[in-house]
Amino acid sequence: MAEPHLLGDDGERGSAVVDFVLVSLLIVALLLAVLQVAVYAHVRNVVTASAQEGARFAANADVDSSLGAARTVEVVARATNQRTAEGLACTSVEETDPTGLTLVVVRCSGSVPSLISVLGNLLPLEVTGRSVKEGA
Repeated sequence: MAEPHLLGDDGERGSAVVDFVLVSLLIVALLLAVLQVAVYAHVRNVVTASAQEGARFAANADVDSSLGAARTVEVVARATNQRTAEGLACTSVEETDPTGLTLVVVRCSGSVPSLISVLGNLLPLEVTGRSVKEGA
């Protein structure tokens, strides 16, 4: 014998569970996107500060200007992790600005690791640090 049809039951029994799952997936995706933006901003700030530190280090009178790139990668590795530092390509050169000052310029490019490691490194990163070279 079949159960009598309950009043108010319009065939949507259990739909709250499906709604919860669908909304939860959207909220988790939004949360991951916000966290990825925060990680990108943090890593970009760390690499920028490290490039500036590398340029200041290489700008010393008794230091070769090409050592700024290595110093930058070393500081990034200490501040973040080795994987992030290995993903950077840094160069350090001397340039002359329009006023005639000799500058040490450290340029780094690479990408920021994503929170979901399957996606790889999607977000590009390019920063520059400059400092005036000290006289000998």
